[in-house]
Amino acid sequence: MRRADRLFLLVNALRGRRRAVLARDLAATLGVSLRTVYRDVSDLQRSGVPIEGAAGVGYVLRQGADIPPLMFDEDELEALVVGIRFARAFAGPRLATGAARAMVKIEAALPDRLRERADRVAIMAPTCRGESGRDFGEVLDGLNEAIAARRVLRLDYRSEDGRATLREVEPLCIVFWGGSWTLGTWCRLRGAFRQFRLNRIGSMVPTGEIAADVPSRSLAALLREVRMQPEAMDAVRARALQEGALA
Repeated sequence: MRRADRLFLLVNALRGRRRAVLARDLAATLGVSLRTVYRDVSDLQRSGVPIEGAAGVGYVLRQGADIPPLMFDEDELEALVVGIRFARAFAGPRLATGAARAMVKIEAALPDRLRERADRVAIMAPTCRGESGRDFGEVLDGLNEAIAARRVLRLDYRSEDGRATLREVEPLCIVFWGGSWTLGTWCRLRGAFRQFRLNRIGSMVPTGEIAADVPSRSLAALLREVRMQPEAMDAVRARALQEGALA
């Protein structure tokens, strides 16, 4: 990565953050060493970029800082267009509407050459969520809201062999497997992370409880477990695709 690109990405990683970002997190995001982050931040500060903070404390852009607007290269623009198309096709109505508004704003700010490139992106995403029998977009919106608010949910769930169970879960993420969807949770019955197929959930009712902020039951902990046990997630993915793959 060119140094100029790295400095740009560093500033962008700080843009809009209310809390200081630790140097180790910046290093992980940029794929560089801590020493490189410290040197780059120091260089940006000397050049007038209003970055505040220090090693061990973290860094933040000063409130109200006037940073030039972003501009995308062709590969970045293509990735954005594809991502927005998938959000419009597969996300709930709220995110689909937000994706459409975002695309209008992006296109309005693009020079003609890049706008033409955006129009030629060949990866499409027709609206087909791979689920049936209910307004699935509304389900996704409801789950997104529950995850953001940390609401504990009571699920009426049917297992693979048809047995009905009642689970209280702390929802953490929604995973799309290319035709099938699962809800990643901390399952209180099992005392472990579990994935639930959305089309097997008969009902989802908030218990009225807000999940405690416990690091061992967080999304970050779930992702660490997945990285440590990739074969378990591969099995979940294989079952989801086998049962709900698009024709």
